[in-house]
Amino acid sequence: MKFNKWTLSLAAIGVVSLASAAKAEEKASTVMTALSSTTISGYVDTSAQWNFGTGNARLPAYKFGGASKADGFNLNVVQLRIEKPLDESEWAAGYRVDVWAGPDANVLGTQSVFGSSGLTDLSDFAVRQAYVALRMPFGNGIDWKIGVFDSILGYESVESGNNPNYTRSYGHSIEPQTHTGLLASYRFNDMISASAGVANTVGPIINERAQGPNNAVFGATKAESYKTYMASVAITAPESLGFLSGSTLYGGFVNGFSDTYGEGQTSYYAGSTIATPVTGLRLGAAFDYLDAHNTTGETWSAGGYASFQATEKLSLHLRGEYLRDRGDQKFFILRDDSGAVVGSSNPDRALGVTATAQYDLWKNVISRLELRWDHSLSGEKTWGGSTTDEESTGTRRNEWMLAANVIYKF
Repeated sequence: MKFNKWTLSLAAIGVVSLASAAKAEEKASTVMTALSSTTISGYVDTSAQWNFGTGNARLPAYKFGGASKADGFNLNVVQLRIEKPLDESEWAAGYRVDVWAGPDANVLGTQSVFGSSGLTDLSDFAVRQAYVALRMPFGNGIDWKIGVFDSILGYESVESGNNPNYTRSYGHSIEPQTHTGLLASYRFNDMISASAGVANTVGPIINERAQGPNNAVFGATKAESYKTYMASVAITAPESLGFLSGSTLYGGFVNGFSDTYGEGQTSYYAGSTIATPVTGLRLGAAFDYLDAHNTTGETWSAGGYASFQATEKLSLHLRGEYLRDRGDQKFFILRDDSGAVVGSSNPDRALGVTATAQYDLWKNVISRLELRWDHSLSGEKTWGGSTTDEESTGTRRNEWMLAANVIYKF
C-alpha cells in the first residue's frame, strides 16, 4: 500500500504506526466508495402574491396557500435531497432523504408524535421523505421503500416545481400526503405497473399509530392491529397507438386511520395524462373522492388540465376544477387551537380556474406567472373578511389571485 509523505513522516517519529495508517486509509476508501454514488440536489422555492380586493382573513383553502402568503413576498420552502438511487444490479440497495425548511414545512405536517406539541406546533422544518430502497430479483424485479414516503395517489406532486401550476388543486389538497410504512412496486411489462403497501396511518405524522399516541383532535383510537392499506395501478399506452403513445391511465386507493376525523377514511383516485396529435399539447384529468367513515356528507373533486409547449422556453398551462364538500365530513373547515370547528373555509360547491405561463429564461430556474379565480357556486360569501376581527365572516363569492413563482433547482 502506498502512503503519502505526511503519513510517512508521522510514522518516522512514532506518532502513528504504518499498520494503523493502513487501516485508516482502507476505512476512508470504503467510505468514499459508499458515497461515490450518492447525489445531493434540491431547490429554493419563492413567490410574490397579490390577492385582489381587501380582507384576507379567509381565502380559498388549498394546500400550501392561505392568508400568510397574500399580498407580499414569500419564501415557500427549501428542499435538500440526499439520495443513492437503485442501480441495475439484482439485489440493489439505496436510500433517499428529502428535508424541508421554511413555512411550507409546517403545512407538510410530518412532525413525529413525540416531536409535536399539538395543532399549533410550528418549527419551519420537516422530513418529507426518508426511506431505504431495496430491490429483489423476482420476476422483473420488486422495488421496495421502507420508511417515510409520498402517497401513491394524485395527479399533482408535493413539489411545486413538478406541477404545471404554482398553486395546488382542491383534489391534491384532500389526498393523503405522507405515510410511514412499507411500499412495493412492480412493473409487469412496458404497459402495466402496480404498487401496494401498508402503513401506520393515512398520515402525515411520522410514526403515528392508529391506537395512539396520536394527534387526532378527537382523541379517538383504533385497535393495535388497525393499519393503513394502499394500492395503485398504472397503464401506459404503447407505441402502436400512434399519437396516444405514452398516455397513462392511473387508479388507486388508500384506506386507514385519519387524524383529521379521528376515524377511518378511504381515499380514491383516478387520473390520466393524454398525448394529442397537436405538437406540444398534452391533456390531463383527475378525480378524487374522500370517504370519511361513520360521517354523512360528501367530499370530492374533478379537474381537467391542458399544457402547451409553445416554444423551447415558453409553456402555457390551464387547470379547471370543481369541488363538492359538504356535511359532517366536510374537509375544508376552520378549527381553533383546541380542534373545535369554528367555521368553513370553502363553500359547499366551488369552481377553480388557474392559468399559468412559464418562461425558462435562466438555467436551472423555473419562472412563472399565475392567475387564479375561485368562485362559490353555492351562494355562500365564504372568502374575504377582516384579519383583525376573529368573528369576521366572508364577504366575497369570488377570489382572484395573481402570483409570480421563481424556483431554483440544484
